Amino acid sequence: MIKNYLKIAIRNLTRHKGHTFINIAGLSVGMAVAMLIGLWAYDELGFNKYYQNYDRIAQVMQNQSNNGEVRTMPNEPIPLGEELRKSYGSNFKYVTMATGAGTHTLAFGNKLLMKQGVYFEPQALDMFSVKMIKGGGTVFNDPNSIILSESAAKAYFGDEDPVNKIMKLDNKAVVKVTGVYEDMPANTTLANASFFCPWQLFANNNPWMEQMKNEWGRSAFLCYAQIADHADMDKVSAKIKNAKLNKCNADEAQHKPELFLHPMSKWHLYTDFKNGVSVGGAIQYVWLFGIIGIFVLILACINFMNLSTARSEKRAKEVGIRKAVGSLRGQLILQFLTESVTIAMASFVIAICIVQVSLPYFNQVAGKQLDILWHDNMFWLVCAGFTLITGLLAGSYPAFYLSSFKAVKVLKGTFKAGRFSAVPRRALIVVQFTVSVVLIIGTIIVFRQIRFAEGRAIGYNKDNLVTLSTFGPDIHKNFAVIEDE
Repeated sequence: MIKNYLKIAIRNLTRHKGHTFINIAGLSVGMAVAMLIGLWAYDELGFNKYYQNYDRIAQVMQNQSNNGEVRTMPNEPIPLGEELRKSYGSNFKYVTMATGAGTHTLAFGNKLLMKQGVYFEPQALDMFSVKMIKGGGTVFNDPNSIILSESAAKAYFGDEDPVNKIMKLDNKAVVKVTGVYEDMPANTTLANASFFCPWQLFANNNPWMEQMKNEWGRSAFLCYAQIADHADMDKVSAKIKNAKLNKCNADEAQHKPELFLHPMSKWHLYTDFKNGVSVGGAIQYVWLFGIIGIFVLILACINFMNLSTARSEKRAKEVGIRKAVGSLRGQLILQFLTESVTIAMASFVIAICIVQVSLPYFNQVAGKQLDILWHDNMFWLVCAGFTLITGLLAGSYPAFYLSSFKAVKVLKGTFKAGRFSAVPRRALIVVQFTVSVVLIIGTIIVFRQIRFAEGRAIGYNKDNLVTLSTFGPDIHKNFAVIEDE
């Protein structure tokens, strides 16, 4: 029976090519927009899931009170790492102090490039699932060592083996390459880091670190932790609440520092804090664009419904004859739904092509590296469900409306649409135009805001001005030479 419905659906669609083309074109564009937004949201929601211990890793943060206002800080004092290991060791598998990702000069011979790097303690390699291509677990045994990302190693050494090569970091530290690790995906916290160095190297090259080793009042570094396998994130967070307060001096204690664990799952999307409480962040944009994607798809479905019901009089005779020869209403509904699902399947194929062609431009605008997950079975399963739901949603109203025609009136030629039969279609048109106008107005407002920001007066003439980022003390010492050049 389904095979017969499919044959009839294809026959009806090919007979009315213009109508079919408009339906498929409208639905495919709506599906393509929804798919692009879906890929973007999937990437955002999957941030940092590359790390194997994603659900057990956290950043240690602190709240401080100042003039009645609670301020949340990501930075911690140096002795905190050792204190957590010593006093709360059973609750943690790893605790590591680290610097933020900073830009450094890294040179090999005459090749000097600006690269982002991070200094941290050895256990961070296991915590952050650093996958070594060359070198092993002892890559940080030497404090004057460095491990490079695969792309950075390629940039400096090409196809040559970089291990044991000597490089110069920030024009002062001589370091030996002890390993190469696999580049991390773009949607990870450490994606931009081209190299990692031992924490001890940073301490050796910055004498002021010795003075801060036992100071609890100067918070300048990051502290990451992986809780023990048997531990609960919230309970461990409550246990370490006063770890800093119990150690700091009276001046620092008056700010009532309270530590807490900020889970890795919230690092990217929940970054905003107000009075010490997380109030969201980029998750708001995920919800916003997700809603926009749903509305665009609904618009495409409404357009499909309106076009289908507009041809109701031409389909009335078909319905009348089918009912006269014994077709039940349920069978007619199934036939019309088969037609709409067939159109949805054709629209999906075109939508995939549109997405594939537009992804490079979308990535450029969104600052992403998205791609269609061709080899992911779950992706195709979701796409199949997405197409089926779209087809059923788009064809539901036409199916129930067209199958409701009375066979006797249709065949006698006395069939006329009821007085209220056009009300649902008018309501759909109103909804369609309302949503379209809201989206267009929102787009115009955002566009004008961006144009205003680009063209507003900034207080000086920016023509012929150039800004150069400078790294390392040598550039400052030889500024006159740079100015002459």
